Amino acid sequence: MSLKPILIVAGEPNSIFLEIFFKTLKYKKIKSPIILIASHKLLKLQMKVLKFKKKINLLDKNNLNYKLDNKTINLIDENYNTNKAFQKISNNSEKYVENCFKIAVNLIKSGYSNRLINGPVSKKHFLKKKFPGITEYLANKFNIKNIGMLIYNKSLAVCPVTTHVPIKYVSKKINKKTIVQKINLINKFYKKNLNFEPKIAITGLNPHCESTDTFNEDSKILIPIIKYMKKNHYKVYGPFPADTIFLKKNRKKYNVILGMYHDQVLTPLKTLYEYDAINLTLGLPFIRVSPDHGPNESMLGKNLSNPLSLIQAINFLEKIK
Repeated sequence: MSLKPILIVAGEPNSIFLEIFFKTLKYKKIKSPIILIASHKLLKLQMKVLKFKKKINLLDKNNLNYKLDNKTINLIDENYNTNKAFQKISNNSEKYVENCFKIAVNLIKSGYSNRLINGPVSKKHFLKKKFPGITEYLANKFNIKNIGMLIYNKSLAVCPVTTHVPIKYVSKKINKKTIVQKINLINKFYKKNLNFEPKIAITGLNPHCESTDTFNEDSKILIPIIKYMKKNHYKVYGPFPADTIFLKKNRKKYNVILGMYHDQVLTPLKTLYEYDAINLTLGLPFIRVSPDHGPNESMLGKNLSNPLSLIQAINFLEKIK
């Protein structure tokens, strides 16, 4: 049985993504057919600047009924009006990025593919204030309410209960329903795709799991949730102080650390593994992965960006049939 293609939405045109895509094609032998969704014009402009050569196989997005291989770049062209390989990020790319995602969503809904990688986007210019991130953007496209963000490394992964939420709102979003949903999503994903039940450590919200306030979320909310989940045979532990759970002797006991907010768990994971991690969306009816970095506008055109996160994203998807 042939593998379904991996769809790659290049995302923000003025980002480092096509650079790391070119480097990935040089260094990684990819078994699955890949379809890139991007601007043909932009692709050629950046290939010239970055001195990358490969034939381009232009595809008809309405007629994909033929064999694909990776000897060429299989490209679905979406128009982007530019005469420069790189420019400053602006609102000019908003419609282009939206149309690229629309093509990918339609191909997934049609059953043509079940695996998606997206390049970084500008939250300010593309998502604006409509969605906190691509996780929520794609969930909306598939009418999914219960989702989670997993930053994954094979040694350790992290999942924030709240994602791109200002700190002052975090405590209001810490509740039993949300945390139980995240635990279920993590457990289901690991059992289905990695064939084992993960050990999940849960961080406290407050420093040292203590609070000078009259209400302590760690004792009033988290401890009862952990007891409840253990009674239902989930491998959950904690709550643990966030300042020590990532110490080597502690973190090696667990597969996933579930944190209360974005930087509580993403900062230490990125410090430990840098580019050797990928961003997975839990709860979608397909596997969505992205390299764990942004557009990195300051590095445009320099040909110095590290492709490891994209390579790991493809490695992961190649395990998922």
